[in-house]
Amino acid sequence: MASNNDTETDNDADGGQHGGVQSVDRALAVLEILARDGHAGVSEIAEEMGIHKSTVSRLMGSLVSREMVHQNSERGKYQLGFGILRLASSIPGRLSLVREARPMLESLAEEFKETVNLAVLRSNYAVNVDQAMGPSTLATYDWVGSLTPLHATSSGKVLLAALTAEERDRILKETGLPARTPRTITNRSKLENQLVDVARDGYGVVREEFEIGLNSMAVPVYNHLGVVIGAVSISGPAFRFEPEEAPGLLEGLKQAGLQISAKMGYTRR
Repeated sequence: MASNNDTETDNDADGGQHGGVQSVDRALAVLEILARDGHAGVSEIAEEMGIHKSTVSRLMGSLVSREMVHQNSERGKYQLGFGILRLASSIPGRLSLVREARPMLESLAEEFKETVNLAVLRSNYAVNVDQAMGPSTLATYDWVGSLTPLHATSSGKVLLAALTAEERDRILKETGLPARTPRTITNRSKLENQLVDVARDGYGVVREEFEIGLNSMAVPVYNHLGVVIGAVSISGPAFRFEPEEAPGLLEGLKQAGLQISAKMGYTRR
């Protein structure tokens, strides 16, 4: 519900220091909502932020003009645009990771005919920074820029398993373990036991924990210091994709992770 003074503050949003700062803050809040949810409509955003739909529409107009968001064909909802990637690409480490990983992502997608994603840890979530689509991929959803829960995704579990106990505890206390599907692990002890296996075995698997009908497997990517800086995952529909039973998948995925890591300066000791 919009606040009573929303109209007053909107009137001076284009003039005056306070109005300008408020507009920037709201624009950033919109981007965070889209990053978290993948897509949203004007009414949904307005309700969550507690402001008028007209205010959100003006914000969207500005963000669309700068390609920070774009409107898709699904009931006019918005999602993050390519302008976000341009900003992200100014971060040398992430740009280097995406650039060096790209050939391996494409090779995996071609070999195993499924969707391959590269994810990094950001703001208590796994954010997908690149994606390659396999020729057998049924859906065409673009996961790039999407924030996904650490406890319910294969990439997220790989990233969680690499953290110190203190870092992991902080994140999980802040995010909780919300159920995305009936198969999502929501018990902390059970998750911790699984993360021990992930760290030991060098890969993580989820079976319909993030989305019903979707299975995935991920492996870590290391930097020159041996620190996990990302995760490479491959996902496919549950009716045909059983990660640990797919011939050569685990070995191929691990090899790709090591090849990307080597390009980032990692050497196995």
